[in-house]
Amino acid sequence: MPQREREKETETEHHYTFVLKQQSFPLSTVSVASQHCPSFKCSRVSSASRYSFDSVFAVVVMFFVPLHLGLLVLSLGKVLLLLLKRMSHLEGLRANSSHFTLMGEPFRILGGSIHYFRVPRDYWEDRLLKMKACGINTLTTYVPWNLHEPERGTFNFQDQLDLRSYVSLAAEVGLWVILRPGPYICAEWDLGGLPSWLLQDKYMQLRTTYPGFVDAVNLYFDKLFSVIKPMTAKGGPVIAVQIENEYGSYAKDEKYMPFIKNCLQARGINELLLTSDNWEGLRYDGIDGGNEDHTINPRLKKLMITYSLIYKHHHVFHGSRVPYDMLLIKRVSINLYMFHGGTSFGFMNGAMDFGTYKPQVTSYDYDAPLSEAGDCTTKYHLLRNLFSQYHSEPLPDVPPAQERRAYDPVVIQQHLSLWDSLHFTDKPFTSERPVNMENLPVNNNSGQSYGYTLYETTITSGGTLNSRNNIRDRALVFVDRQCVGSLDYKTHELAVPDGKGARVLSLLVENCGRVNYGKALDEQRKGIVGDILFNHTPLRGFTIFCLDMKPGFMKRLSDFKSSSVPGFFQARLYVDGAPRDSFIRLPGWGKGNVFVNGQNLGRHWFIGPQHFLYLPGALLRSGQNQIIVFEEEKADDRILFAENPDHGKTIDVYKLPFCTLL
Repeated sequence: MPQREREKETETEHHYTFVLKQQSFPLSTVSVASQHCPSFKCSRVSSASRYSFDSVFAVVVMFFVPLHLGLLVLSLGKVLLLLLKRMSHLEGLRANSSHFTLMGEPFRILGGSIHYFRVPRDYWEDRLLKMKACGINTLTTYVPWNLHEPERGTFNFQDQLDLRSYVSLAAEVGLWVILRPGPYICAEWDLGGLPSWLLQDKYMQLRTTYPGFVDAVNLYFDKLFSVIKPMTAKGGPVIAVQIENEYGSYAKDEKYMPFIKNCLQARGINELLLTSDNWEGLRYDGIDGGNEDHTINPRLKKLMITYSLIYKHHHVFHGSRVPYDMLLIKRVSINLYMFHGGTSFGFMNGAMDFGTYKPQVTSYDYDAPLSEAGDCTTKYHLLRNLFSQYHSEPLPDVPPAQERRAYDPVVIQQHLSLWDSLHFTDKPFTSERPVNMENLPVNNNSGQSYGYTLYETTITSGGTLNSRNNIRDRALVFVDRQCVGSLDYKTHELAVPDGKGARVLSLLVENCGRVNYGKALDEQRKGIVGDILFNHTPLRGFTIFCLDMKPGFMKRLSDFKSSSVPGFFQARLYVDGAPRDSFIRLPGWGKGNVFVNGQNLGRHWFIGPQHFLYLPGALLRSGQNQIIVFEEEKADDRILFAENPDHGKTIDVYKLPFCTLL
């Protein structure tokens, strides 16, 4: 790094330290939400402290030395001492009885959520600049444990997951940051951000003080907060940290929330602490004072989380919500969830299960002010006009829209059947009984987290196959590689036709997404999770293939020739000039996933509601690009592109009976 850049970096870090260095005070309840506002979620916050005189003195000296003003500092004498005395009264973000303060001055949080893991890194700056130009002053983001520790003891904070760079970029843009590190985050993300290898322990009790969970959290937090800490007391723009997420609606262990709070403080997190929950949940979230929230004090500071949209499930139309300026009139601090939703790329979507299992779609557009592709919507401009009334200076100009392109259709040129692809997988595993995904001896014994698993055994007759509801979540059933039907959470029985001699029975099981919210988290093991009966007798003698379709596997695929389904269908997209964003359309296809240059864009399924997959130009390169469609059921001969998606009709969610549950 050039000398001047090193000096600039040092100056910036010391400046942040001067603004944010704090100590810890006990957690106190200061935030509630009205039960008459069902679309809002409320955060509870704890107090932050003043700077110490010594800390400010050290910071001021370090701040001036890189500017070659050391002699000036020494000559200031009494002037400097008076200045330091004033600085000793500066505060970080603090919650008083009627308002937040930052550096001792009243501060209204105009927050917005953008998840770095849902936005290509090349687009972080564009999205944050648009956030700043809208009048937002605070960025909030979740931190997904399952991405940062994909295998037990193996951590990743690089490239797309470079949290420190993301927060630093927010600071450069001029945004404060609120971190929501979990360990559970919900976020309509697989298992609420918890790593699936936790479920290898058959006694695991997630989000409790169960020793197996506590040990894993401690190891993860040791690593995570070694990354986060420099962005707080040692020089970052982080002004608040959330304790867990929505625990009041879960509330299995009264010792759990104090444990998480202690985890943060023991690792040097001294910033303002928050919890987040719905109205009833605030009464049962396990933090001291939680049972006092039913007594509403109108002087207490309110921090509302407003929802842009209800997330989408497969086969369910999307809905929209309307923001209200009455919150700002009441001087309520707000956070827009989401300000920019982005995309749940790959297999990372979550699911809901309140009696009926509903996997969520790949798009996390959320009807947010910034669209999935980063466009400024009508909602964005309305909010910008509203927020501008609460800023003393003009807002920055809105960055120009990114160009998109509807590329010409590409024709499928090569085919590879699922069966021919099996020799590109890791060595199959044999077991007398079926084994769920998480307990397969793959990925350094951390199990399989996502994708498909193929189970094969032998049968000698026809009859009835009964899943006993042990298929998680959907299985295509084959006899001698011919599809005979499917099993899922609704269909548990299937007739298998008669045949001669021994035949291979294959079950291709898809993990459609683990539940991310509710009390079913501990039951989210995937694959085949128990005995499958054939003519009332449990099947035995399985060969099991892991098909998680990671980039390494996709790159190994070759010898394309067979065009049967399920299978992989390859096309080439030639990009002339600089790559542009686009959307992929597959109107003649059935169900599967799309991969571009080895990267998993997400799931496609003809039942909808999502019929367009966002293709960031950042994943393309000038010249030749590889596109592979994994298709389960029905393949077409071409792939189409569009400049803009069509999300179908919009409905008013307030007219739906389930709205009262949100």
